[in-house]
Amino acid sequence: MKRLSSIALLCMFINSFGQEDSIAISTPQKVEGTPTKVFYSQKLINAKTVEVLRKGILEFNVGHNFGDIAGENGGIDKFFGLDNTTDVRIGFQLGLSDKFNVVAARTKGLYVTQNWELGVKWQLLRQMDNDPSHPLSLTIYANDVVSSQKASPLPDQETSFEDFGDRHSQIVQLMLARRMGKISLQLNPLYLHTNLVAPYDQENIFALGGAVRLPLSKKIILIADYYHPFRSQSTIDGYEAEGIKLYDPFGIGFEILTEGHIFHLNFTNATEILENRFIRKTVTNWGDGEFRWAFTISRNFVLFRDKKKP
Repeated sequence: MKRLSSIALLCMFINSFGQEDSIAISTPQKVEGTPTKVFYSQKLINAKTVEVLRKGILEFNVGHNFGDIAGENGGIDKFFGLDNTTDVRIGFQLGLSDKFNVVAARTKGLYVTQNWELGVKWQLLRQMDNDPSHPLSLTIYANDVVSSQKASPLPDQETSFEDFGDRHSQIVQLMLARRMGKISLQLNPLYLHTNLVAPYDQENIFALGGAVRLPLSKKIILIADYYHPFRSQSTIDGYEAEGIKLYDPFGIGFEILTEGHIFHLNFTNATEILENRFIRKTVTNWGDGEFRWAFTISRNFVLFRDKKKP
């Protein structure tokens, strides 16, 4: 009888301990906000986005701009621009950490060709889901671009390189973005410095840009971006004296999400792909049909894994 009583008491103790342990485990824990994916790609059409790659991820990116659809350099004779390749960019972006990336690329170019780009992308703030204290994402991008094009023998040209320093240009760009429901919005202030410019041009230009992403379905998204460069009147007059009129670069297109790839079908009047170039000199106009087909395709690879993470 004493044994039965002892066994009964032991069972009651184990059952009581199990209930207390179960209650302790199921006690609700405070869940921290998860990062918000404001954009699904590192670049929309002409503008980079606030997104960065995680540590160890390598992105391979190819951008291709064809010729003008209409205007003097387009039309049926040029198969609406598909016969011409205006610009091509082949680039890599690597996540050295979850917030800091490096970029290396080669761009064909148009007026200044054979451009080599080296840049860094650093995310300072990240929007968080269900966390009002982190409402925005903020990223900074800076690059240096050098041209290996043969120097022009003519004086006072933007390619009249006399030394290696003349071949360089740099940008510093801030990207401030927020996702509200399904819509993503971004503001892009940008500063451009070019070491060698035409006599009537200015070395330093500030531009303000914006971008938007609007899903139409689960896999098809409408995207658009725009920049307005702030130029001096003397620069505008100088270009017009040369018979050149400058325009604001604007792009619109579609983002198509596929298994393992992100594909962009774009239409833009930006004369070149690099910000260092189209901010300074976009000479094609949407109103005259001088916009072009373009596409961008990117693929991510795991180059190495963070051993500190499971």
